Amino acid sequence: MAALSDTIFALSSGGLPSGVAVIRISGSQAIEILSCLSDGELPPPRVAGLRNLRLPDGSFLDQALVLVFPGPNSFTGEDCVEIHLHGSRAVVSTTLNLLAGLNGLRMAEAGEFSRRAFQNGKLDLVEVEGLSDLLAADTEMQRRLAIEQSSGKFSSVYEGWREKLIFARAMIEAELDFSDEGDIPGSISDRIWSDVSQLLHEMEGVLQSHKSGEIIRDGFSVALAGRPNAGKSSLLNALVQRDVAIVTEVAGTTRDVIHAELDLDGYKVHLFDTAGLRDTDEVVEREGIKRARKLISEADLVLHLIDLNDQTEADPINNQCVWRVGTKVDDAFSPPAASGSEFKLLVSATEGTGLDALREELASEVKRRTAVCSLAVPSRLRQAQNIVSAAAYLRSAIDGVQKPLELRAEDLRLASDELARLTGRIDTETLLGKIFSEFCVGK
Repeated sequence: MAALSDTIFALSSGGLPSGVAVIRISGSQAIEILSCLSDGELPPPRVAGLRNLRLPDGSFLDQALVLVFPGPNSFTGEDCVEIHLHGSRAVVSTTLNLLAGLNGLRMAEAGEFSRRAFQNGKLDLVEVEGLSDLLAADTEMQRRLAIEQSSGKFSSVYEGWREKLIFARAMIEAELDFSDEGDIPGSISDRIWSDVSQLLHEMEGVLQSHKSGEIIRDGFSVALAGRPNAGKSSLLNALVQRDVAIVTEVAGTTRDVIHAELDLDGYKVHLFDTAGLRDTDEVVEREGIKRARKLISEADLVLHLIDLNDQTEADPINNQCVWRVGTKVDDAFSPPAASGSEFKLLVSATEGTGLDALREELASEVKRRTAVCSLAVPSRLRQAQNIVSAAAYLRSAIDGVQKPLELRAEDLRLASDELARLTGRIDTETLLGKIFSEFCVGK
């Protein structure tokens, strides 16, 4: 990462050509540079103004809307300007080349605008991760989860925990350091352990919702499993309503995992078509079956498909959540009754029978797995790990009644440090580099 004191620029809008292209400049020279490019005075802060842009030789470049955001009241916390140009490749390329040729300016690196916002206290690490998730959101629930994170609602929960720990430590240290003073009552630390226990209970409750946040953010994985020709590929194509997988009468056509995505009531669902499960000496197919079994064991849900015309089952499915689904119901000689059946559902991929019911069942299952009172839940493994570590230190402090008070106070300090790492008050360059590298250039 280059020096944060540099003035940086980048195209912050989408691909070209477009109706409008937005170029963002941030740094100490940002306002001066825009003033040199524009005809006339710049508009007042945070007010859009229409200006002609000029090349260094005075020739006309483009007519653009320009905005000025003086620091610290800007996204990055430093002087920042935006130029809203016509979104042609020629206009944008000429403007970027012009900026690159000016002294003291350089192209921004991936995530550098957001990193400056973090460094200048405009965003904490949880809000930064929420912003990253918001930019990558594909479904309504992903958007809502990201908004909760990026708006600071979850950060306020973390900070509330940390403030309680700071108070608890202050009370203990007051007893340790000033126990002989008349205005410091004895055994004052005994009063705070019930509060610490309550805090631990809150943390454990939030950790229980981590899986829900993970499913909303990353998606709910569903593996289609069964013997060859059970209808897995046909069902995948029917659910996503396009030809994703090759369908033939030849057993063993699918040899690798095929992935498709589905949006069910705002939730992202990952569908995986897997190789037919059977014993085989064919090397490539055997590798496909090996991969299939691994994915099946890791999926959130397995649809065990069974051809109703040939109800020979595959080997036992290694997963805690398996739905038996009868396929090719319209072709079955004697299909079982829909009610009271050994099957969760009966479907036909070719005729569409049962597909709406399957979608509804899948949506209900995802909602059941993600049922939380609030979307202020940890959605990243990093966040969950910090909370787990903080909770472990609190548990050590609460249970260590035989330990000296100094050691129990140290446990509280370590727990507080773990919470500080959540929001980035304490962190390493390596972690920051990893997080901000996930952003696109211009954000």
